[in-house]
Amino acid sequence: MRSGLLSAVSLIFGLAALSPTAATASEPQAGGTLTYAVLGEPSTYDCHAAVSFQELHYLAPHYSLLLRFNSENYPELEGDLAENWEVSDDGLVYTFHIRKGVTFHDGTPLTAADIKSTYDRIRNPPEGVVSVRQALYDDIETIETPDNHTVVMTLSQPNAGMLSNFASPWNCVYAAAKLEDDQRFPVENILGTGPFRFVEHASGAHWEGSRFDEYYHPDMPYLDGFRGIVMTNSALVNALSGNQVQAEFRGLAPADAERVKEARGDEVEFIEGGWLAFFFITFNTEEPPFDDVRVRQALTMAIDRWGGIEPMSRITFLQHVGGLTRPGSAMSLSDEELESLPGFARDMEAAREEAKRLLQEAGIENLSFTLTNRSTPPFVPLGLFLIDQWRQIGVSVEHRQLDTAQWATSRLSGAFEVLIDSAGEWNDDPSVQLNRFLSHDKFPANTSRAIDRKVDELYEKQKREVDPERRAELVNELESHLLTEAYSSPGFWGGRNVALASEVKGWNALPSHMVNQDLRSVWLDK
Repeated sequence: MRSGLLSAVSLIFGLAALSPTAATASEPQAGGTLTYAVLGEPSTYDCHAAVSFQELHYLAPHYSLLLRFNSENYPELEGDLAENWEVSDDGLVYTFHIRKGVTFHDGTPLTAADIKSTYDRIRNPPEGVVSVRQALYDDIETIETPDNHTVVMTLSQPNAGMLSNFASPWNCVYAAAKLEDDQRFPVENILGTGPFRFVEHASGAHWEGSRFDEYYHPDMPYLDGFRGIVMTNSALVNALSGNQVQAEFRGLAPADAERVKEARGDEVEFIEGGWLAFFFITFNTEEPPFDDVRVRQALTMAIDRWGGIEPMSRITFLQHVGGLTRPGSAMSLSDEELESLPGFARDMEAAREEAKRLLQEAGIENLSFTLTNRSTPPFVPLGLFLIDQWRQIGVSVEHRQLDTAQWATSRLSGAFEVLIDSAGEWNDDPSVQLNRFLSHDKFPANTSRAIDRKVDELYEKQKREVDPERRAELVNELESHLLTEAYSSPGFWGGRNVALASEVKGWNALPSHMVNQDLRSVWLDK
């Protein structure tokens, strides 16, 4: 049997650790209330159904997970409710040893049964319950609890990303007794074992939590409580500039960060790093002429990504050129590898001539189409940039800007020709990053609506390959194939720039704004 630490290193997708930047000081101090901003309201209280940071940045402090990402050494895993774990040599059996002495906020002891009920609900949701990430756990064949503090999960086949799946920030652990009475209990109620009790949600105004004194980590949390303030982006910048909030944990665009810097000076610290925030172009492959690979390739070849990122990074948080996996992550394609693929040439004159030739070969002259976009930054500036790039090969584009609800409806229904899409995930594992490109009949959320069995085959192979080097080769082959077929084409990747008041300590910026949000290690230096 392999230890949990070894399993984390060997089975977690082979990523080199990111060195997170942290707001630190010598010794944590107890007390105080952290006030931070969140851009929007939660749409549900149920972590298993939630899809946005707008839920997690309120919910995470109330709940525990089975495993978690180590905030000081991403992507290493550490136990949360599991003190330690083992994985069998064949990669099929995961045995978790659950902490003793853990209680829910109502005083009920946590046992292995709560873990089992939670994961049963995630992998096989009953009628009326939404489990957005159910497919990530379909390899789990059985869940057994031989005693109150042991959980044994057996897979039907190896899954290279399964350990990182157990650290998903969306997998809040719920009380089995509450689920037995009502599987929809978490939709409207909050009961966890996390560092903070739920106090109040005033719709449109704020969300409050208070310190849980029986939390299972000694001395944590350090804060007496927290207050999440519901805000718009314009109100957020004013609130940070005026010291009305101490933090916003997602990230600011350059111009907004500059405004806060000018107003607060060294009273605010800015923590920068990579970001699992990806903006890309999707072609509706059910709509001619975008069912023709030559047309899709021509449109991606016309885009000067290397030349465009510098001006784009001055006005938005889009900061990096990359493929379909985060630039610099262990399994991403290098710049040199990207340059050999459609859309990443350095010689734009030659690339655009080839784009024109492909359109002519496809019998397309005077191509015009509508670009469906979301009417918020950075979507709009990215859309304007793309329209200018396509104009340079003689393509005419109408810019259709929709509010978020209309954009989301068009996106999922296929009511578009070309669309600017986005994705923000909670880890770099290729199975999480690339599943959105599976054939539409396997993964309905694939907005390109493409059917490509080679994609499905390569995705399955990399998912089953537990040797990191061989898995990386398969991931690179899959990504190269997707970029060549150009069902969806990269725009740019984001960069995080998080503003914290100088007194806020103990928080690390990881590549995802979904993780490390339980606030247990945060403290105020006053």
